[in-house]
Amino acid sequence: MNIETKKFDFIKAEAKKLYDSQRENYNPFFKSNITFSSDGFHHLQFSARRERNKSEQILKFRLLPLAIGIIRNSGTLQEYRKNLLGIGKKGKDGLRKTKEVEYFGFIAIVGKEKIKIRVVLRRVGDGNITFWSVMSYSKLKKGQKKYTDGIDDE
Repeated sequence: MNIETKKFDFIKAEAKKLYDSQRENYNPFFKSNITFSSDGFHHLQFSARRERNKSEQILKFRLLPLAIGIIRNSGTLQEYRKNLLGIGKKGKDGLRKTKEVEYFGFIAIVGKEKIKIRVVLRRVGDGNITFWSVMSYSKLKKGQKKYTDGIDDE
């Protein structure tokens, strides 16, 4: 195992430990708890059924502590989107059940470096509101991708 792989595995393990310790966090905007399900951590690693590249995963893992703080403190919603989404596996007829999915975006300038990040929460149907993703909102040092797509794209 090379040094880069060990570094990635360590960062991922630390993020997983933090993520698993959360389970729920109170959010002032919703006046209720936000659930940290396995789907949210999975989404930090995968998008559209493909694994994110390692540098993008590391960025998301490192932004996770800041995201938790944003969830605990955000009283104003900045973005909202509602879509229909196929849920589960296709049936024998080749079709999937669909459910309404809502995405909620909170944006804040945080951390020592004062970076702007977006935290995305999601609700499927009438279920719990869950953590979905975290991303930088604007360009970071070293040519990091600029995140200006919709909240459901990430």
